[in-house]
Amino acid sequence: MLLKRIILLSLIISFININTSFAYDIGNEVNEKEYPSADSVLPKQNAKADFIIEGSVEKNIDMTLDKCIELALGNNPQINAAFHDILASDSRIKQVWSNYFPQVSWQTGYTRIRQLQLSDALGKNLTFNYFILGQVTLQQMLYDFGVTQNQATIKRLDYEAYKTTLGATINDVIYQTKDAYYNLLFAFENKRVAEDTVKKFEMFYNQAKAFYEIGMNPKVDVTIAEVNLSNAKLQLIQADNAVNLAVARLNNVMGVPFIDKYNVQERLKYQPVDVTFNQSIEIARYARPELKLAELKVESANQTLKLVKKSYFPTLSIEGQLQIGGKSWTSNYGYNLGGYLNFPTVNGMLIKNEIQEARYLYDKEIANAKNTQNQIYLEIQNAYLMLEEKKNQMPVAMLGVKQAKENYELSYGRYRVGEANPTELKDAQINYQQAQLSYYNALYQYNSAKASLEKAIGKNLVPNESDIVELGK
Repeated sequence: MLLKRIILLSLIISFININTSFAYDIGNEVNEKEYPSADSVLPKQNAKADFIIEGSVEKNIDMTLDKCIELALGNNPQINAAFHDILASDSRIKQVWSNYFPQVSWQTGYTRIRQLQLSDALGKNLTFNYFILGQVTLQQMLYDFGVTQNQATIKRLDYEAYKTTLGATINDVIYQTKDAYYNLLFAFENKRVAEDTVKKFEMFYNQAKAFYEIGMNPKVDVTIAEVNLSNAKLQLIQADNAVNLAVARLNNVMGVPFIDKYNVQERLKYQPVDVTFNQSIEIARYARPELKLAELKVESANQTLKLVKKSYFPTLSIEGQLQIGGKSWTSNYGYNLGGYLNFPTVNGMLIKNEIQEARYLYDKEIANAKNTQNQIYLEIQNAYLMLEEKKNQMPVAMLGVKQAKENYELSYGRYRVGEANPTELKDAQINYQQAQLSYYNALYQYNSAKASLEKAIGKNLVPNESDIVELGK
């Protein structure tokens, strides 16, 4: 029996040496050529990334985050709609100022009149025909005691509000573009991990098959390896489809759903930003569009209140009229000139309640402005704390990848010499895969949280270039 085991062990060692050229102590020492050092999973300083999404995206156009933002700013329909709101608001300002422009009207006509009382008194039918070749009226408003000025001021504030809304829309679209872009990079990293997992399970399957062929391991090990390989291929299919979905989402955010296929020339990076919470609040005070919009709404409500108080003010105007006509189209002419001080119909109770309503709406806008400030403060606080949380997760996620990689390499080495079982190797491989996915997920969430903070304060944060790191290939 002892001799039999010695012969079997010799055959196994000979098989491994012929097919793999591994050293005898492979289970205790990692082959650095086939399995790089675990330090390689740590972020590289100033590493240049250049990868291409293949399969789902053909090699046509190079795409970066800056180019995506440029496309979004030029093609997103939300921005286009907000821009046309500004143009329409500018026209409404000019419509109000048109009150100070002269109004000209022209009229022509024919009138036939039968005077009932005169015809009855004189005992005969009296019929008159009047012809008007032209009646031209020119009216000019001279002064309305500030009503038009208040109306124009309100429209001007509306115009500024639409401009601010455009800024808020741009801010939101930039955030959506960044998040969709980072999601695409995350989807690609998941696909890359899935491809690497398929390769590793193929190695696992080939090794199990070799052991089975020499009679060292049972058939069940081969079956387990086949199942693992099939599951890995299924995950690869899902990861590839996730890339396609991420591309579609990014294209939709940019407003170019039918754009030609492109190459993504960046990878997920860890870009630390040096900003405190108080600095974030100060930046938001002048950069966040919604804060300015709330102030504009308050001022607009104040101007509306002033306008309502002028409801009973008169209007001073002049009017001139020239008529040509009479018994025939050109038999006579006439004219009139006049100045008028027109007082509106006054309903004291109506005006009083309109003023009260305007005052209450003004107070409401003050409260809404305060609420907007509170909500933005909370949004910045949540975004900042989330960014700090994701920043603190990065070292842990990096360490998890390193440890899982080392564990996998040792487990695979042990399995190659028959010291580990398939379950141990499978667990090590799954743990390594999950550690990579967790790292990339933490990286995506960090970048998404940074974009969220930028949206909350209304300004891009410039990263410290010396600290930009990425996972080594």
